[in-house]
Amino acid sequence: MAMKNLSRMIAAGLLAGAALVASLAPAQAADKVTFLTNWFAQAEHGGFYQAKATGLYEKAGLDVTIKMGGPQVNGSQLLLAGDTDFMMGYDIQVLKGREQNLPLVTVASSFQFDLQGIMVHDDVADLAALKGRPILIAGSSRTTFWPWLRTKYGYTDDQIRPYTFNLQPFFADKTVAQQAYPSSEPYQAEQQQEKVKFFLLADGGYPPYGSTIVTTEKMIADKPGVVERFVKASLEGWYDYMKNPAPGNELIKAANPKMTDGQLAFALDRLKDMKAIDRGDAATLGVGIITADRYRQTYDFLVAGDLLDSKVDWRKSFDDRFVKNLKVGLK
Repeated sequence: MAMKNLSRMIAAGLLAGAALVASLAPAQAADKVTFLTNWFAQAEHGGFYQAKATGLYEKAGLDVTIKMGGPQVNGSQLLLAGDTDFMMGYDIQVLKGREQNLPLVTVASSFQFDLQGIMVHDDVADLAALKGRPILIAGSSRTTFWPWLRTKYGYTDDQIRPYTFNLQPFFADKTVAQQAYPSSEPYQAEQQQEKVKFFLLADGGYPPYGSTIVTTEKMIADKPGVVERFVKASLEGWYDYMKNPAPGNELIKAANPKMTDGQLAFALDRLKDMKAIDRGDAATLGVGIITADRYRQTYDFLVAGDLLDSKVDWRKSFDDRFVKNLKVGLK
């Protein structure tokens, strides 16, 4: 009997020791991930900052670093060089990359439509009324939305004036319109007591998604679990940000001190008004959804405008496996 009791005591001691060792052992290291945005930190990046601020990435076993993009940052180049694991991208950018045999892949979308639009003075009734009038656009816009506007409304290239991201030419000439985003240029106009209207191109049928999550074929092949967890946590971040943006906004302001509470609030109101994350397919399929039908529309638009070689395999430009069953925001 004494021997049995001794055996039990030894066994119990061994189990307790094993439990202590396990409790002292370091937790499994989180996967390090870098995400590159397309501009300086702003509300349009809110879901990603929210996921970091509220611990959604950490909960998913990810150690995420968010890097800001900017006018001199080539996101595709950095992604393909391995300097970032994911980037905030654009359907046209990915399809054009595919034309050059670059292995770029869209795996989710922040917004169900591109936020690009045209800001006009308040006497303009609609976009059709701008035919023949000067329109300020950036050089890159000549191969994205401008061909669509030209086809849709009969605009001509002699209407183009250079947009230098300075609103003074627009303020000085009441006949001028200009490219804009709903939360940026209209907010600046409001601060100057200028009465303006904003027309979202997507309302007229402009097909691309907005602020997509883009990675590479190699990342998907080598680390599908990381891709899955990053996408899920990011989209959960977007859903949470739209309800309670305070945590994400604090990180946005820390990254971009020029960003004000007023502009962040204005931007969030616009995103909610437009139903940027839960419009269209997202209403039934969940936040972040991408579909073959939508991607094909952008491909067809580019090919029809001689902006893309029809031989490009558009199916390889996106992978919906990471979003099609998530149904973020629907559960």
